[in-house]
Amino acid sequence: MLDIALIGHGAIAGFVVKTLRGHDAVRIACALCRPGREDAARDVFGPETKIVTDIADAPPGLALALDCAGHAGLARHGAEILSRGIDLITVSSGALADAALAGELDAAARAGRTRLQIAPGAVGAIDALGAAQLGGLDEVTYVGRKPPAGWKGSAAEDVLDLDGLEAAAVHFEGSARDAALKYPKNANVAATIALAGIGLDATRVQLIADPDVTRNGHEIRATGAFGALTFKVEGSTLPESPRSSALAAMSAAKAVLDRASSIFC
Repeated sequence: MLDIALIGHGAIAGFVVKTLRGHDAVRIACALCRPGREDAARDVFGPETKIVTDIADAPPGLALALDCAGHAGLARHGAEILSRGIDLITVSSGALADAALAGELDAAARAGRTRLQIAPGAVGAIDALGAAQLGGLDEVTYVGRKPPAGWKGSAAEDVLDLDGLEAAAVHFEGSARDAALKYPKNANVAATIALAGIGLDATRVQLIADPDVTRNGHEIRATGAFGALTFKVEGSTLPESPRSSALAAMSAAKAVLDRASSIFC
């Protein structure tokens, strides 16, 4: 039995809870939330799961933690979890664009002899990019396209009238690092692609609001010694959250189940 902790209680965490409770090899031993949000977390996890605000109060025997809480959750709990000897999986890869936080998490993992794993999230081809990087990647570009509602609450609102948009419009072009820092809730995919490939500063990103699409589109283009790669996916969002990718939630659950499986791919 794999005892795990979950960080967060939003739409992705809710999907993970429902999925993992159908598998006997995994047990959600506790959930971490912000102080004052215990009741909201209990609504997601139910009375059988211990709710804590600090990993120090978690039950003993945890083998793994899964972060579904966004950049703030990883920043708040990540280093302490890793330093305590507990491996951590995150879907909040964009938080690693903060060099200071990335260094803190790396040091904590080394001290605790643990690992921080980045789940593929809302996109695929991450394994291919990682392999291609070993032979040499020349260029990696990511294009993210969402309906206007998918960019609500983000920096896109500073440059576009999302409610009145009549045609596709680019609202960001730059590095994956800048995208992840400027769009903490929308550009984790860009950071994941960058970390798998040629890095946060060399990976180019274009973000588009498009009123003619109904799904979130992700496109990767890469060239290198391996040849050339183009990958596209049109992903649905979770019904509870127009900013949360269904595939990202599935990816998080799959990453946990892989840890509990003797054979997996």
